[in-house]
Amino acid sequence: MAATMRWGRGALVVAAFAAVVAVSGLGVAANYGAPGGGGFLFPQFYQHTCPQMEAVVGAIVAKAHAEDPRMAASLLRMHFHDCFVQGCDASVLLDADGSGRVATEKRSNPNRDSLRGYEVIDEIKAALEHACPRTVSCADIVAVAARDSTVLTGGPGWEVPLGRRDSLTASLSGSNNLIPAPNDTLATIVGKFRNQGLDLVDLVALSGSHTIGNSRCVSFRQRLYSQNNDGKPDFTLNPAYAAELRGRCPRSGGDQNLFALDPVSQFRFDNQYYRNILAMSGLLNSDEVLLTQSHETMELVHRYAASNELFFQQFAKSMVKMGNISPLTGHNGEIRMNCRRVNHF
Repeated sequence: MAATMRWGRGALVVAAFAAVVAVSGLGVAANYGAPGGGGFLFPQFYQHTCPQMEAVVGAIVAKAHAEDPRMAASLLRMHFHDCFVQGCDASVLLDADGSGRVATEKRSNPNRDSLRGYEVIDEIKAALEHACPRTVSCADIVAVAARDSTVLTGGPGWEVPLGRRDSLTASLSGSNNLIPAPNDTLATIVGKFRNQGLDLVDLVALSGSHTIGNSRCVSFRQRLYSQNNDGKPDFTLNPAYAAELRGRCPRSGGDQNLFALDPVSQFRFDNQYYRNILAMSGLLNSDEVLLTQSHETMELVHRYAASNELFFQQFAKSMVKMGNISPLTGHNGEIRMNCRRVNHF
C-alpha cells in the first residue's frame, strides 16, 4: 500500500476511473490465449506476487496525463509500436548497449523524434521494483499504461491479460518494416495487420486510436503538395482543410510541426475520428484510405461513426487481441530490472 500512497493525487485519479475499467472490461469477450501459440496470459497474473501492480501503474499514468495531456496518446502508441515488432515484449524500450549486441528500435523511422513516454515507463518500473522486485515485466507495464491512457481520455476500459516477459533483443529492421506507415496503401496496411494475426475489423477499430494525439507535418506533407507526384494535393482531402494545413506545413521545413489527428476533440477518446474521415478530413493518408480503397473498411468507418458504443466495444476487443501478439512467457525472455537494458549487460 505504501507504494501507491506515494503519488497522492494520482492515486485518487486512479480510484475515480478504476470502476470504469472494471465495468467496461466485463463487456469484452476476451480470448486470453495468445495467437501463434506464444503463451497464455490472464488478468490475475500478479494477484499474489504484486497485487498493487495496476494501482501503481494507474497512479503514475494519471499523474503524467495531468501534467501533459499528450502523454495518453503517446503511451497508447507505444503499445502498438511494441507489439508490431517481435510481439508485445518491450523491445521498443531497449537502448543500444554500445557493443552492438543489442539494437534499438528507438532510432527507426516510425519512432525517431516521435515516440515518447519512455520516462513515464521508467518511473513506473522504478516504483514497481521497489514494491515487488523482479516481478513485473516492462511489457506488461506498457500494456496496462495503454489501457489506462484510453480510460483517462474518456475511452473504454478492458481487463488486460498479463504475464508477458521482456525480450533480450530489439529489431531496428522490424520496426522500420512491420509498423504501418502514414503513406502506406490500404493493401500494405492490411498485410501488415494480417502478419500479426489481426483482421480488417481490428485494423479499422485500432485506427480509431487516432481520435487522440498528434502527427508531424512530415507525415502528411505529400497529401498537401504532391500526392501523385503531379504537384497537386490529394483529391480525397477536403480542400478547405488542406488549405488550413498548408498554413503550418509548408512545402519544405517545419517537419516537426504538430497537428491534431482529430482537431474536433483532440484530447477526448471518441468516435469523432471516423466522422472526420467521412468529411474527407482524415489527416493521414492511412486514415482516408479506410474510406476510399475498400468497401469493407468503408462500411466499418460508417458503423463506428454512427455508434460510439459499437466503436468502444470493438476497440477494447481488438486491443486485447493485439496485446496477445507473440508474448514471451514461462522461461522465455526475462523480467528486466531496468526497462532500457537487459539484465546481464
